[in-house]
Amino acid sequence: MTRTTRMPRTTRMSLPSVLAVDAGNSKTDVALIAADGTVLGTGRSGGFQPPRHGVEAAVDVLGQAVAEAVAAAGLPAAGPGSPYAARVSACLANADLPVEERRLADAIGARGWGAATDVRNDTFAVLRAGVDEPRGVAVVCGAGINCVGMTPDGRTARFPALGRISGDWGGGGGLAEEALWCAARAEDGRGGATELARALPAHLGHNSMASLIEALHLGGVPHVRRHELTAVLFAVAAAGDPVALSLVHRQADEIVAMASVALSRLGLLDEEVPVVLGGGVLAARHPQLNDRITTALTALAPRARITVITAPPVLGAGLLGLDAVGSPAGAHEKLRTHFG
Repeated sequence: MTRTTRMPRTTRMSLPSVLAVDAGNSKTDVALIAADGTVLGTGRSGGFQPPRHGVEAAVDVLGQAVAEAVAAAGLPAAGPGSPYAARVSACLANADLPVEERRLADAIGARGWGAATDVRNDTFAVLRAGVDEPRGVAVVCGAGINCVGMTPDGRTARFPALGRISGDWGGGGGLAEEALWCAARAEDGRGGATELARALPAHLGHNSMASLIEALHLGGVPHVRRHELTAVLFAVAAAGDPVALSLVHRQADEIVAMASVALSRLGLLDEEVPVVLGGGVLAARHPQLNDRITTALTALAPRARITVITAPPVLGAGLLGLDAVGSPAGAHEKLRTHFG
């Protein structure tokens, strides 16, 4: 559900239509967009992590990208009652629950960047970037995993996407953890043999899982490097290792489950409808993953049109903003052309 805040009518004439914000855990992209879809300026800043840094500090990070976009557009600094755009369209990581969307909409709205502020989870940006109208389902499998759906009448389908406590499995981080678990048990005899027991430690410069486990536990390997192990898992699976392949297949089945449930909730399971796949794991187009998704989802939703999206999600945030202000189709196409 979108959360919207409004501020008093601006005194500035001829505002740009949309200040689009796409904020993920690792980076934030902002685009200032005119009514005809022209991109007037863009900006980039760091990751958006309210759970770690607090809401106000996280919004400060957004503000750095906003300031860069405004400067690139040649606009003067905003003052009280003088926002940068008619509407802020913000698609944010960590906006997973309605209460989080409300808090973030209030915090961003208080900055005065737009005459109105819409806040959604960042998966909606991926979905809108991959469809011609606000109708369809998207699954993102990057560092984590999430799924959303929408229809033009405003209905949505979504999941809390809070990890195992909300029933989620996988994503790049989750796959790396599962691969380590299987490799550890293979080496000490509790689990079946797998090439992962050799390949994972070798990738990080160790000669055994025991050595790698010690390094991970004592901080000898930076936590961020664990995500590299997802690519190792897929390479081992591609070579035919049954344990690695079982993890990849389970990830595919989880993605199909999320997409089919979202389609069912929106009454789209039997209709011709786009299903957009996004995020680094899916954008890599591993055949063992993506082909299984296509086969299984087509069996459940025969008319679904499955695509992989690689356009920047800030495009989707911008399109959602143009939808909200009633821009003509030509503006949407101009914005798509800008982002390639």
